[in-house]
Amino acid sequence: MEDEETAVSSGPADLNHVDSPAAVLVVEGATKFFGPVKALVDGSITLYPGEAHALLGENGAGKSTLVKILAGVHDADGGRMTLDGQTVRFSNPIDAREAGVSVIYQEPTLFPDLSVAENIFMGRHPLRSGKRIDRAEMMRRSRDVFERLGVQMSPSRTARGLSVADQQIVEIAKAISFNAKIIIMDEPTAALTEVEVQRLFDVVATLRKEGAAIMFISHRLEEVFAMCQRVTIMRDGAFVRTSAIGDLTIDEVIYSMVGRDIVSLYGDHTRTPGLNVLEVEHLTREGVFTDISFNVRAGEIVGLAGLVGAGRTEVARGIFGIDRVDAGSVRVMGQNLKSGSPLAAMRAGIGFVPEDRRQQGLVMEMAIDRNASLASIHELSRFGLIRKSSERKLASEWAARLQLKFGRFSNPVKTLSGGNQQKVVLAKWLSRKPRLLIIDEPTRGIDIGTKAEVHRLLGELVEQGIAILMISSEMPEVLGVADRILVLHEGHLAGEFSREDADEASIMRAAAGQMKASAS
Repeated sequence: MEDEETAVSSGPADLNHVDSPAAVLVVEGATKFFGPVKALVDGSITLYPGEAHALLGENGAGKSTLVKILAGVHDADGGRMTLDGQTVRFSNPIDAREAGVSVIYQEPTLFPDLSVAENIFMGRHPLRSGKRIDRAEMMRRSRDVFERLGVQMSPSRTARGLSVADQQIVEIAKAISFNAKIIIMDEPTAALTEVEVQRLFDVVATLRKEGAAIMFISHRLEEVFAMCQRVTIMRDGAFVRTSAIGDLTIDEVIYSMVGRDIVSLYGDHTRTPGLNVLEVEHLTREGVFTDISFNVRAGEIVGLAGLVGAGRTEVARGIFGIDRVDAGSVRVMGQNLKSGSPLAAMRAGIGFVPEDRRQQGLVMEMAIDRNASLASIHELSRFGLIRKSSERKLASEWAARLQLKFGRFSNPVKTLSGGNQQKVVLAKWLSRKPRLLIIDEPTRGIDIGTKAEVHRLLGELVEQGIAILMISSEMPEVLGVADRILVLHEGHLAGEFSREDADEASIMRAAAGQMKASAS
């Protein structure tokens, strides 16, 4: 294994660095155990200055554990790490940060009631005389970082209410403000549009020119191939291979990650939809979306596409009753749905899987089985008391059906990987046997193998006659899964496409407001 890594690592370094500089970071054979659980049995990676290096693997492959060792969150049980040729060991995140390692985690960790600038400079605010915070200087530095990123965001606005995409931008700004020589990006593009992803690519190119080493973790393989020069793949907590990105195909990467061939992420399907399950007419919420009309039929997946800020999630929230609409109607199986009432939506047979599963879909400190049964509490209770046996039975059934990977049902759901957390949210709603499932970003931040499982599950659900409204920022997912595609632009319905007529260029034109007429 060590010989393989040495052999394939030396070539890319020479190809991408004229002077073939020394590695800035080398990790060899890192291990980490949590009791009897082997989270990491061989974490090995080499990073060079001026290079973007992808770290790939399924959820549970050990990527996050390795990153947390690099960040000083976990102390490795074994192995060796050198930084600029010197052996190092980080006891805490401050040690890692002072050594020049900065991490952007998959889930934003902002303080919601503080300003954007205060979040960026938390714990290291510029000071004036008397050790008072120099707010003007903090704002100036924040503006400089955003200018460097090429984004427009007010440093003075509070973090509460920021979209997931904007929260991620703030996290990126926070990491870059450290001027770190090693920047680890854990799923930084999971909630970004193609335009924002390209902006990030430009930023990464700038950082590389400045000599930073970038570790890029993503489940979007097309981004890895577009941005990175080398890739290290892990499986089951162990190093598998390091190769130049130009020496690999996507199929080879997937095989190395999962240890098996995945014939198709989306599968081939020809479906004949049934009667209308959902009918939306002239739905309007002032200042958010206007005059939205469409239907979803039994046994059909309708994709809702558009750029971040187009109003996709807001339309879904309006249908489910989380947000009250100002005009229009929603009908389920021909019956009008009361506006602004999620309970009415649930009783009508609607399930809603939100985009931000950690904040809106799960109670992270609560047990796995309790989370799975949250939407069915009334059905599981007698005389106001929840029957634990029924709760466990429900969780066991859906854990088996969704191939959930977990330790014990009593463990907090936060102990699960992102993909398995998504399965728990799905179990919560599928256990209610919904007529319509609204699912927002179904595969955000989950690995290639689990992504294929989720797509397979969606296919099974529509075969059973369930209607699905799917919101996704991933163009291949929209094109591969949906039977029809609706495109929103600035709160208006800008285009509708059948599966046969849809292509990436047409959808992007509609999303950018360049095509108003229906294409279906």
